[in-house]
Amino acid sequence: KKKSFTNLTHSLKYFYTGSSGVLNFPEFVAVGMVDEVEVIHYDSNIKRIKPKQDWMSRATEDDPQYWEWNTGNFMGSEHNFKASIDTLKPRFNQTGGVHIFQTMYGCEWDDETKEVNGFYQDGYDGEDFISFDLKTETWIAPKQQAVITKHKWDDNKAWIAGQKNYLTQTCPEWLKKYVDYGRSVLLRTDLPSVSLLQKTPSSPVSCLATGFYPHRASLVWRKDGEELHEEVDHGEILPNHDGTFQMSVDLKLSSVSPEDWTRYDCVFQLSGVKEDIVTKLDKAVIRTNEGKTGIKGVDTSFDCNSPAVHVFICVLEVLFLLFYCKFLSCRSLRLTLHQS
Repeated sequence: KKKSFTNLTHSLKYFYTGSSGVLNFPEFVAVGMVDEVEVIHYDSNIKRIKPKQDWMSRATEDDPQYWEWNTGNFMGSEHNFKASIDTLKPRFNQTGGVHIFQTMYGCEWDDETKEVNGFYQDGYDGEDFISFDLKTETWIAPKQQAVITKHKWDDNKAWIAGQKNYLTQTCPEWLKKYVDYGRSVLLRTDLPSVSLLQKTPSSPVSCLATGFYPHRASLVWRKDGEELHEEVDHGEILPNHDGTFQMSVDLKLSSVSPEDWTRYDCVFQLSGVKEDIVTKLDKAVIRTNEGKTGIKGVDTSFDCNSPAVHVFICVLEVLFLLFYCKFLSCRSLRLTLHQS
C-alpha cells in the first residue's frame, strides 16, 4: 500500500545558538534554512553572513542592503544571546560549565491551500524555555524560570504585533521568493542508497536509507507485504552534510525464524516518486562489523568519546542535531544529548 504524504509545505526557518564554556567553537551561530536546505550562515568567528546556495545571490539582487542589514542583525543577536545566557544561569542556580541558548523561528506555507503558519520558540540547555502562541498572541512558559520572561514579553504589545506581522506576512513573502529562485534545488528528487546493517548476529537488522531528498519519506519493514508495527524501531529523519537526508528502521530478529527470512523486506517510499525501493531480508547482503565497518561515507554512530573524533566536530554535530530536532520534536535525542 502506497503511503500518502501531506501537501507540499515549504518552510523558512532560522536557528540561532549561543553557547558558553564550549572550547574551539563559535559563541554564536545562526543558520537559515529553506525546506531543510541551509541557505545562509553566520557565526561569531567570521562576523558576517554568508550565502550557502548560489541562487541566494540572485534572490536578493533587488535588495542591495540585504547582506549588510542581516549581518548587523546577527551581530546584535550575538550580543543578546550572550546576555541571555548570563541572565538564565542564576535563574537555574548555575555558575560555570557548558550552557546553550537556542532560538528557532520562521514560517510554513502550503503550496496547495496557501495556508500560512508561523512559529517562534526558545530553548535552554536542550529543553524548551518559552514559545509564542500565534493564535492567542501570548507567550507560553513551560518552565517556572521562564514565567518572569513571559510576563515581560506579554506586556510588550508593540513587539508582539511586530512578531505577528513578521511571522504571517514578511516571512512568507521571503519564503515564496526563495522557493521561486531555488526551485531547481528545492524541488529536486534524489533517491537514496538502501543497505542492511547488523552489529552482531543477534543484533537487530537495521535498514538504512541515505542520500534522499526531499525529507518527506517513509521507511518500513514488511512481512508478506504487510507493514510491521511490532518488533521494529523507527529512527528519526536526520540531515546529511550534503543537503540530503538519512533514516533507518530496525527489525528485531528474536521473532523471525530462519525459514521465514524470505517473507520480510524493507520498503522505502519518497514523496513524488511512484516506484518504491524494496530490499529483501537476506543474510548475503547484510553488512556486519565482522570484517566490515559499514558503508563508506555513512556515519551511523555518534561516539563523542572516540579518539578519532575531534572535539570540535563532535560539538558541531550535537548543536546541529539540536537545531534540527528542536523543530522536528526529536525529544528522545534532545534529552539524550542533554543528559550526556
